[in-house]
Amino acid sequence: MANNKELGYESLKKECNPEVFNFKSTKEVKELQGVIGQERSIKALEFGVNIDTDGYNIYVEGPNGIGKTAYCINYINKIAATKPTPDDWCYIYNFDNQNEPIALSLPAGEGIKFKKDMITFVEDIRKEINQTFNNEDYQKEKSLIEQELENKKNLLLQSLTSEAYEQGFEVKNSENGLYFLPIYEGKSLNEMEFSQLPQNIQEDFEKRSKIIEAKTLDIIKQLKELENNSKNKIANWINNIALLTISLQVNDLKNKYKSYKIITKYLDCIRKDILANMDKFLDNQPKQDNIPLQLKINEMKPWEKYEVNLIVDNSKLKGAPVIADPNLTFFNLFGKLEYENIFGNLKTDYRMIKAGDVHIANGGFLILQATDLLASTQIWDTFKKMIRTKQLYIDNIKDNNLNVAIVGLKPQAIPFKAKIVMLGTSQIFSQISMLDEDFRKMFRIKSEFEEVAPRNRYTIKSTVQFIASYCNKENLPHFSPAAVAQIIEYSSRLADDQTKLTTQLNELLQVISEAATWAKMDNKRTVSTEYVKKAIKEKLIRVSKYDYILQEMMMNDTILIDTEGSKVGQINGLSVLTVGDVSFGKPSRITANTYMGKSGIINIEREVMLSGQTHSKGVMIISAYIGEKFAQEMPLSLSASVCFEQVYSGIDGDSASSTELYAILSSLSEVPINQAISVTGSINQKGEIQPIGGVTEKIEGYFNLCNQRGLTGEQGVMIPKQNIRNLNLNDEVIEAVKNNMFHIYAVNTADEGIEILTGIPAGKKDKSGNYTPGTINYLVYEKLKKYATQAMKEEK
Repeated sequence: MANNKELGYESLKKECNPEVFNFKSTKEVKELQGVIGQERSIKALEFGVNIDTDGYNIYVEGPNGIGKTAYCINYINKIAATKPTPDDWCYIYNFDNQNEPIALSLPAGEGIKFKKDMITFVEDIRKEINQTFNNEDYQKEKSLIEQELENKKNLLLQSLTSEAYEQGFEVKNSENGLYFLPIYEGKSLNEMEFSQLPQNIQEDFEKRSKIIEAKTLDIIKQLKELENNSKNKIANWINNIALLTISLQVNDLKNKYKSYKIITKYLDCIRKDILANMDKFLDNQPKQDNIPLQLKINEMKPWEKYEVNLIVDNSKLKGAPVIADPNLTFFNLFGKLEYENIFGNLKTDYRMIKAGDVHIANGGFLILQATDLLASTQIWDTFKKMIRTKQLYIDNIKDNNLNVAIVGLKPQAIPFKAKIVMLGTSQIFSQISMLDEDFRKMFRIKSEFEEVAPRNRYTIKSTVQFIASYCNKENLPHFSPAAVAQIIEYSSRLADDQTKLTTQLNELLQVISEAATWAKMDNKRTVSTEYVKKAIKEKLIRVSKYDYILQEMMMNDTILIDTEGSKVGQINGLSVLTVGDVSFGKPSRITANTYMGKSGIINIEREVMLSGQTHSKGVMIISAYIGEKFAQEMPLSLSASVCFEQVYSGIDGDSASSTELYAILSSLSEVPINQAISVTGSINQKGEIQPIGGVTEKIEGYFNLCNQRGLTGEQGVMIPKQNIRNLNLNDEVIEAVKNNMFHIYAVNTADEGIEILTGIPAGKKDKSGNYTPGTINYLVYEKLKKYATQAMKEEK
């Protein structure tokens, strides 16, 4: 009876025949161009990249390690190469408002030229100004003007001296200015001598001194006018000379950039600024030491205002830019305004504006990781503002280390237009969609990268090319056809499906790399099957600490698991434990007690709050199944308790629901269950066995225990029939099944399962609606009938 449901060893793994490969090693194979599978996601990505409408940014969804980032970068780079190269962007000084630097766009490659032109302009203009105003002719002409001033000043002073003498005073000149000494009897008097004069003479001198004071004020006024006129004369003369010198340089640049109104206006402002600051351009001018430190720090030299801050230089770019920054921070993404700390004073200007990824990607493609964007609300909010306004702002963000804010500069915003590609998991997509209603308006295209791909000749070929690519890249020994076949089989194991291959390439890379390393250690030029198997085995050993601990506890009966004999109301269920990056299967003893009552099935785990919702649902389904199958003609008077023995953590999932049912049926029928067979599978209300996850790990976990105790030829595992396609068992299990030392059964219904476990037919109703005597269902029905009859008697 059991043999009808028993699987042959051929069903336990889908082998890959090495003879299908027409190469001696992967060294002969072309490298992979693209990814493994993913046709649907690639089609969506290609459409999203080519649609040029607002809001059609792309969210690329998929688990980590499947190559979606590398593929997106490679594919988008190819597309970007066919696109036009966007403009360069510069910031220049704003002469109308120095706190609002002007953003200037120039065709790609013109930005660096303009920057160099302005550097040359400053060098030339400073040199020519100094040459012009430091030559002999200039100095001679300037001396003549100054000498003329001195002559006129001397004449005025002489007239003042003469009149003062007539009034009885001698004129003296000191550092503090002019002063007068009275002359009496041909002698100049000091203050002491003057005080000894008779009072009437002193009063006479006082009257005359007022006349001299008035004359002196008039002379001083005339001197100032002379000095101002002389200065203006020199200044006008200098400006006329400078204007000629400057205009030659400025006009050359204006002609070169005449099609750019911003630049021509900027150059006119520079001309005015140079004329207004001519003295600062001359090298021999005396330095002013009476300027406060704060003003010195913040003041820019005139020629510093003429520098061009080229923040985006596309001169070497062919096509559109593609930016994918692995070290994303707020400032790396959105740019920043740098500053200098000079003697405790912060200094900044337009030259310290630094571009972010968004500036460099402007006009092209920006590839971002969702986790980076969501790292802080500041990044996410600024990112949304950028998309909404289509403008790039560089804000003065507080420096957390200095607890100060850079204030004052507000650079002009730059128009933004780029295709944004965000990469993340499905969980992140769901969370953002729920929490931010604007998200789907910004990302209208979704490209879903899948964890698995169909196992066909195309995906197998891609996997082979992937192995070849990696070996070439890392300079590793290449793989033989048999070793490649082993990798294909392992890929199906990772995919948990005989008809699929995994696309999570990181898992494959680990085995490929380690197999090649084992081969290199043995000085082999080619990786054979031996090394692939060794890599898989050693990888598992390294992370099997907890598996070994549990195995040891089962071996010394700390955890009670029977692998032989028969018992009523007791069965071995199978579960998968995940610890870190490893999953392994282990058996658990499940027991059931049944007795008369009306409590129904008591889920002990639920009573002590160790049962998850899905597990509790599974127990309720068992109640519904028993009720429909056995309580159509009588009330169900049953109390039953079900327990996972020696399990003290939470239990969830319904993969043990069929196992729990078998234990209850055994208890009711009083027919023992073969303890050598472990069971996994969920059940529905109609008694159909449903597929579960982790079937390969569950079988291997139980096999390891049986193998360590010693295979008897009776042990095995019963699984849902739908899970046959998920079997990718290791060679040791397959060999045991092949030698009839271990058995795997696949069932569709609970009746099929109970027959295998007890060796007794489940039983079907005859035309009269009765079960065949001696069958499991007959015995269960009779027990429930007995409970119901007794319950009715007690009620009477």
